[in-house]
Amino acid sequence: MSVLDKRSADQRHPRPEQGPGAPPEAEAADSTAGAAKFAPESSRSRRRGLPLALNAVSVALGIAIWWALAAAGFKLPTPPEVVDRASTLISDGTLADDALASLTRVLIGFALGTAVAVPVGFLMGWYGILRGLIEPWIQFFRTIPPLAIIPLAVVAMGIDETPKIFVIFLAAFLACVISTFQGVVNVDRTLINAARVLGAGDATIFARVVVPASTPFILVGMRVGLGSAWATLVAAELIAAQEGLGYRMQNAQLYYDLPTIFVGLISIGILGLLMDRVLLLAERRLTRWQERR
Repeated sequence: MSVLDKRSADQRHPRPEQGPGAPPEAEAADSTAGAAKFAPESSRSRRRGLPLALNAVSVALGIAIWWALAAAGFKLPTPPEVVDRASTLISDGTLADDALASLTRVLIGFALGTAVAVPVGFLMGWYGILRGLIEPWIQFFRTIPPLAIIPLAVVAMGIDETPKIFVIFLAAFLACVISTFQGVVNVDRTLINAARVLGAGDATIFARVVVPASTPFILVGMRVGLGSAWATLVAAELIAAQEGLGYRMQNAQLYYDLPTIFVGLISIGILGLLMDRVLLLAERRLTRWQERR
C-alpha cells in the first residue's frame, strides 16, 4: 500500500485519539479522570461542612430542650426572655463594658500564667535537679483550689485588679505547667539519641527535637488553662469588682434576676469558645506534622 493509500485510509477510519468521533470508552475514561481530579476537593468540602452542620443541629437541640424545660415549669427563663434582656444590656452598653472588663482580666491572667508555665515546665522536664526542687510545690498548690487563695490574695494585695488577675494567673499556670512538663518527659528518647549521634548539642536538641515534640502537650495545656481561667473568673470578680460578667451575675442573684444571669453565662461561654477555637487553630497550624483522625 502506498503512502497516499495509507493517508486516505486514516482519513476514512480515524484513530480514537486523533478524530473527533472518539469511542464512548475514551470519553468515559476522560470523564473518570476528571472526576478523580476533583474528588479530593469535594471530599474535603464535605468533611468541613459536616462538623458545622452537626454543631448547628446540636445548638438548635440544646435551645429546644432549654425551652421545653422552661415551659414544663422549671425555674428557668425562656430563650425570648434572655434575648430581650440581652438586647437591653447591649443597647445601654452594660454588656459590652462587662465583657471587656472580664475579657481583659482573663487575657492578662492567662497570658501571664502561660508565659511562666511553659519555661518552668521545660526546666522541670529537662533538668532533674530542678524537677526535684520545683515539682513538690507545683503538686502542693495543685491540690489547693485557686478560689481558696482569694482571702489571702485580698489581704496581701488589696482589692484592686491585682488579686483578681493573680487568681486567674494561678489557675492557668497550674493547668499549663503540668502539661508542658509531661510533654518534655514524654519525648521519645530515640529521637534524642539519634540527634546526639548526628553531633547535635543540648541546645540544638532542645530547640529542634524537644520543643517541637512538646508543642502538642503545651497547646493542650493552654486550652485547659484557658478553661480554668474562665472558671475562676466569676469568683475572682467577687473581690470588690464594679464591672464584669461575674460581678453582673452575682449582682443579679440578689434580685433573682435569672435572665441577666443567663446572659452572663452565655456570654462567658461564647467568649471562652471563641478563644478556645483560636488556640485550636494555632494547634493545627503548629502541629501539621502530627497525624489526625
